[in-house]
Amino acid sequence: MTAVAADSILERFRRSGALLEGHFRLTSGLHSPGYLQCALVLQHPADAEACGQAIADLARSYGPTAVLSPALGGIVIGHEVARALGTRAVFAERQDGVLTLRRGFSLAPADRVLVVEDVVTTGGSTRETIEVARAAGAAVVGAAAIIDRSGGRQQLDVPFHALATVPLPTYQPGECPLCAAGKPVVKPGSRT
Repeated sequence: MTAVAADSILERFRRSGALLEGHFRLTSGLHSPGYLQCALVLQHPADAEACGQAIADLARSYGPTAVLSPALGGIVIGHEVARALGTRAVFAERQDGVLTLRRGFSLAPADRVLVVEDVVTTGGSTRETIEVARAAGAAVVGAAAIIDRSGGRQQLDVPFHALATVPLPTYQPGECPLCAAGKPVVKPGSRT
């Protein structure tokens, strides 16, 4: 399967009703008039497989031996990328507010880890996931996401690829024009 074009990715979001408009509080704490609900795209196996294959094509040259994703949003796409790469997929999840490997998952110094997310806004969750891998002694060879809405500001210290860049504005809560207009805020993400 060939790489999926950015316009094709966005068409998958539109078709699935995954490009939402309103007033949202993102996982990062920022507010935005737009939200990309990747789960609505990834619920369709063909779309999940196509996105996973496209990310794998972008990152294959790094030689990853494991894919690490943050729970919950990164699990499905991480699994699909690992499947396309022929490697294993593990995920980190929060325990007492700290992202950690659980459920018997482990990484070793010999592992070359690709961190895979669904959406990157500030890069905070991706950086935190990178630190989980490094704390286990593994080398992080790159990071990838379906959507980069950071505007290139994710500030990662590893190579980063996204299938599409979506320039949705974000605001600090105290500076949010949607809040100032009295529009109720919705928290649709996986972390409360």
